[in-house]
Amino acid sequence: MTEPEAGTTTGVDSVPTDPLRELVAVMDRLRSPGGCPWDAQQTHESLVPYAVEEAFEVVEAVENGDRENLREELGDLLLQVVFHARIAQEDPRHPWGIDEVAADLVAKLIRRHPHVFADAQTEDAEGVYRQWEQIKKAEKARASVFDGIPLGLGALARAQKVASRAHRTDLTVPPPADGSLGARLLALVMEAQAQGLDAEGELRRSARDWEHALRAAESTD
Repeated sequence: MTEPEAGTTTGVDSVPTDPLRELVAVMDRLRSPGGCPWDAQQTHESLVPYAVEEAFEVVEAVENGDRENLREELGDLLLQVVFHARIAQEDPRHPWGIDEVAADLVAKLIRRHPHVFADAQTEDAEGVYRQWEQIKKAEKARASVFDGIPLGLGALARAQKVASRAHRTDLTVPPPADGSLGARLLALVMEAQAQGLDAEGELRRSARDWEHALRAAESTD
């Protein structure tokens, strides 16, 4: 069975469309009466584990250099976006869908890139990042540059995010140096930050290499 080309029909409303619109139409069919019972039962909350899983599978494909798998995993992650947007359309008080999601994103990208779409000036990527954080802080009326760091992030990823934002402030508060395990781990995160490395990615790669070695040793026993 071959996949339909862009501009063809899929039997969903029998209207010529593009692949992204086709995806939205398929999701609508799955979610509507007469569609898929499992899809119809899902909620924003029930889909959370799948979104997390798909994001990690994208990361794994990138780190493995597997471009074919990356293409598939990006599709799975896109499905989560489309799925959540379709569910949001059913909200009786404040419905919105994929068009509103895309429109908000377009507006945000233009607003946060005044050096591209307006007359702001930046010298390098570091300046762009600082500008982005300043605009975001003003938009969200945040009292602190550290607001908005998800509490649900793993400890290593969250420490890295705090370190990244601290690096872009004028604050002179040193990290804890009490010799505890937590302080030593934080010091390693700061070391990675200074070298421009992703501490979590480095740990993940080292753990994966060790796991491969352990599996190889296991298979020879």
